[in-house]
Amino acid sequence: MPEYKIIMPSKPRVVLEEENKGVFEIDGLYPGYGHTLGNSLRRIILSSLPGASIVSIKIDGVSHEFQTVDGIKEDMIVLILNLKKLRFKMASGEPQSVTLSVKGPKEITGADVKTTGQIEMLNPEQYIATITGKVNLNIEMRIEKGLGFIQKEAIQKEKVDIGTIAVDAIFTPIRRVSYEVENMRVGDKTNHNRLRILIETDGTLTPREALSQSIVIMINQLKAIVDFKEIETPMSEGVGVPTKSVGKDKKEDKEKEEKDTNSGEDFTDVLKTRTDSLDLSTRTLNALTAANIRTLGGLARKKREDLLEVEGIGEKGITEIKKVLGKFGLNLKE
Repeated sequence: MPEYKIIMPSKPRVVLEEENKGVFEIDGLYPGYGHTLGNSLRRIILSSLPGASIVSIKIDGVSHEFQTVDGIKEDMIVLILNLKKLRFKMASGEPQSVTLSVKGPKEITGADVKTTGQIEMLNPEQYIATITGKVNLNIEMRIEKGLGFIQKEAIQKEKVDIGTIAVDAIFTPIRRVSYEVENMRVGDKTNHNRLRILIETDGTLTPREALSQSIVIMINQLKAIVDFKEIETPMSEGVGVPTKSVGKDKKEDKEKEEKDTNSGEDFTDVLKTRTDSLDLSTRTLNALTAANIRTLGGLARKKREDLLEVEGIGEKGITEIKKVLGKFGLNLKE
């Protein structure tokens, strides 16, 4: 039999990096891993990178977004849409307010917005509106940090005062992200994957930073869910099936097993009893099997809250499980 050799993928390689656009490649991925990794990174980049956005706007003399103002070329809807195109970089996590106070006639751009020391304007050339008459336009904008997209209804319900117009907040600093997968040769294999990722940002962070942060987020998420201990429980055929016990050490479980008794029977043998041999309803049994809970011992090591998270098990199922465990002198973990 040929020796099994683990091949690790390469570090991300920069193919193109200019202004807010970058292209990166990862080589040596096992067949199929290009799409697995590429789709995961794309979703994280789009949804989990923090950014800053305008969440509400207050305009002197304007009570709602459908109002028009004499002396201003644009109506309020167009003006608000232009304001939402402004991109900010915040040094602080606290909400900040910026203002715009202009006297016409004048063409207004992002450069006319007065920022604070905690906020940097990234696109001062952005067109906002044109004042055609001798009128004053005073606007106050509230800027916050966040993730993803929040509809204005959610913002208006919680944070907006009367006379302030809530707007849909687009926090993501990513304009576009896509990936491609192609086959490549690794040794004598020609079906390994090369992953190519294209990232375009709004300038609040570089494409390299976006990719790096998304990888760190993925690693931290995986670290949070791998911290479990596996206890091998032999099946009747002699094949070991792992059942997971989260957050408790094996010593505590072993001590509990040694203390419990079951009508003179060897307690260890009792814990090996298969769930499919218990007097459980088909619905409950299928739910436990799908959750990889296949023995009486694995069931007894679960808390009530753990079982309620299993799809297909509710209060009725918990009552049924407790009744079955009680027949063996067992109960769910406290």
